[in-house]
Amino acid sequence: MTSAKPVRTRFAPSPTGFLHLGGARTALFSWAFARHHKGTFVLRIEDTDVERSSDAAVQAIIDSMDWLGMQPDEGPFYQMKRLDRYAAVLKDMLAAGTAYHCYSTPEEVEAMREAARAKGAKPRYDGTWRPEPGKTLPAIPEGRKPVIRFKNPQTGVTAWDDMVKGPVSFDNEELDDLIIARPDGTPTYNFCVVVDDWDMGMTHVIRGDDHVNNTPRQINILKALGAEVPEYGHVPMILGPDGLKLSKRHGAVNVMEYDDEGYLPEAMVNYLARLGWSHGDTELFSREEFVEWFDTRHLSKSPSQWDPKKLNWVNAHYIKGMDNAELARRVAPRITKRGGDATRADLPEIIGLFKDRAETLEQLADDAMLLCGPFKPADADVLAQHLTPAAREALAGFAAAASGTEWTREAVSALIKAQLAERGLKMPQLAIPLRVAVTGRAQTPAVDAVLVLLGKDVVLERLAKLAA
Repeated sequence: MTSAKPVRTRFAPSPTGFLHLGGARTALFSWAFARHHKGTFVLRIEDTDVERSSDAAVQAIIDSMDWLGMQPDEGPFYQMKRLDRYAAVLKDMLAAGTAYHCYSTPEEVEAMREAARAKGAKPRYDGTWRPEPGKTLPAIPEGRKPVIRFKNPQTGVTAWDDMVKGPVSFDNEELDDLIIARPDGTPTYNFCVVVDDWDMGMTHVIRGDDHVNNTPRQINILKALGAEVPEYGHVPMILGPDGLKLSKRHGAVNVMEYDDEGYLPEAMVNYLARLGWSHGDTELFSREEFVEWFDTRHLSKSPSQWDPKKLNWVNAHYIKGMDNAELARRVAPRITKRGGDATRADLPEIIGLFKDRAETLEQLADDAMLLCGPFKPADADVLAQHLTPAAREALAGFAAAASGTEWTREAVSALIKAQLAERGLKMPQLAIPLRVAVTGRAQTPAVDAVLVLLGKDVVLERLAKLAA
């Protein structure tokens, strides 16, 4: 980082849909860079594509950023509310001669490009309406509204030291005179971005490398305005497990779908951060550690690959490490949605019993329904398989002894062991029938813990029904 000014970064999505994973990662890097340098992170909504933009998409972006804990310091700012500002800058550029009216139709411009291709040259607008000293411009066609083009330098090189890619340069003669306003006067993307970055004092711009070709055009417009040029960093795209561009065919790409599927935002931040950035070989780290360690020198120049199994591993780590009460608070709505009782005072204990086995909150909610949901007795085949005459006799003995036993995990464990010793049985010969009898399942976490959380009255009632 070379700028001595306070750091100002931005995330500038177009509200034409949900926030996808690539955009979320770009926002995360920009947010972390600002936080690391105690700077300012700005959210800007680039909504000039009126036909495709929507309020719902804006809200989806804001909700996703809130979920990931990337609240902006300033914004959201909306480009559609800045049209007067863009018009004023366009007027100034026309007056200064850094922009000009162009009356060529799209068909005429395409013919220019075809002619260039035929000569083996780069297809481009030929500058018909570009004013030059001593040049006579064509007569203005009657009734035709012009576009406004930026008068790009025709010689020299536009170069920058990219924070990710290193030195990048473009020959100016390879760049078109970019259209910066349409015939109806509405400004175009590259122009709005430049004015916004200028007005908002952006010092660093981190974005996807699909913007690399826009950067020399934006730099030249900034220079024409006499504005300071920010530092740029272009991060490579995220690829799917098959090495192709990440898309819906690889699963969810909408950030909030991962909330629906039971991923923790802490885990998503950790996983997204490692897609294209590293701190040595460290795989797991807190948000605070990420901010402390983040710098652009360790952003990868190569595309990253999405790995659902790795995400599940990271998410499982955060689930295991989370306080049971906090985890119960997050799982409770998912239990309620399943028709279970999430108001139980012992819900944190229930969650603690299952969390080491879960990769997502959805899986944890499914598991918790064993104790929070309605009882579903095992079917006849399962009962016949596991509740043999010997097993039923052992269950009867357990029930008789349990009625006078203190209902703690230690006491229940001792009671089970006593029954095993008395009848010469191995643990599965009593534990599995107990599980089937009182939970309807042959497999559960530790049987003594499950029995205690079910409660003595429930356990004895279900054993009694089977014995009847």
